Amino acid sequence: MNLLNGNKLIGWLLMLLVSSCVEPFTPEVLEAPNNYLVVNGFINVNGPTTIQLLRTQNLADEGLPPAEKNATVTIETDNGESYRLSETTNGIYEIENLNLNPTHKYRLFISTSKGKKYASDFVEVKQTPAIDEVTWKPVDREVQIYVSTHDSNNNSRYYRWNYESTWHFRSAFYTNLKYENGEVLFRDENDENIYDCWKTENSTTIELSNSIRLSQDVISNYKLLTLPYNSEKIAIKYSILVKQYALTPEAYKYWETLKKNTENIGTLFDPLPSQITSNIRCLSDPQEPVIGYISASTVQEKRIFIDSKELPKDWKTFAPVCYSDTMYLSRHSVVDYFKEGYNIPINGIYPQGSPFPIGYSYASKGCVDCTVWGTNVKPDFWE
Repeated sequence: MNLLNGNKLIGWLLMLLVSSCVEPFTPEVLEAPNNYLVVNGFINVNGPTTIQLLRTQNLADEGLPPAEKNATVTIETDNGESYRLSETTNGIYEIENLNLNPTHKYRLFISTSKGKKYASDFVEVKQTPAIDEVTWKPVDREVQIYVSTHDSNNNSRYYRWNYESTWHFRSAFYTNLKYENGEVLFRDENDENIYDCWKTENSTTIELSNSIRLSQDVISNYKLLTLPYNSEKIAIKYSILVKQYALTPEAYKYWETLKKNTENIGTLFDPLPSQITSNIRCLSDPQEPVIGYISASTVQEKRIFIDSKELPKDWKTFAPVCYSDTMYLSRHSVVDYFKEGYNIPINGIYPQGSPFPIGYSYASKGCVDCTVWGTNVKPDFWE
């Protein structure tokens, strides 16, 4: 059978399946009990440790995965010491800066509010080498960002990165007006800034690389992410904080499998999901699956900035799609237009020679007030 005939056969089979399904069909997997523990995080031996506990849900379930609340979460050492984490928000457990001895092994112990107990394997501490540099360059119509590192002792070999993106942006329209107590007034220095804002996002992809096939433990210009030329993130100024973690071979295999499973699902021709091997066990029920992998390491960080002035001059930067309109006081009152807060006045409309407005231009709140999308508090690290 040649490829063309094979594709035709698959097409006919799909048509047959679709046309023969008269009654709605829900696969059993969607209705199967699915309430397994998910453990997200790692043991940071030279800084704050954050562990997130969630529960899995069925594909048919709506909403976010439920948090595992009111658990007791502890870091244990192989010499009997322990450090308890505090629940700061639902399902998020944290402990401030630790300074753990890197010669010991560590594990995570969890006791849920229902009495179930979980524990990871004891793991060795990986000392993460410093990030050599984070660089960027414009390629075609995008910004490409790279990270480089090396370990002169050849002890790391396996690496993982994540990052925080922060960018400065502005609302589509500037206004010096505000609606207050049935009136449109001029804004003053005591009013909140709603024109300049910043937004931060955490990375959502799994970024890995290794030097196992190289004679030297060097990672050179690993492409971490790309930004389209017209992205809002680089319209004014952008910053990225890159975090680097050294991994054991077992941890690297876990993350590599997870990366393949999350990136390759979606079509008939994608490979089937691989089995993910966790190093966390349910002590109360050894047959219960647990999702997650606990590592222990130091962390290295490096931050860079990209100013829009450094980008190619022919790049057309991001511009928000927003429209303004006008209202006239002869037809409507300012209460009609601005009381509910959906619209914000931008400028007054004045007849020639008169100090009294006969109307106002206005736009929706999301086009005038940047705090709808971010914060107007300038980050401490901002240059």
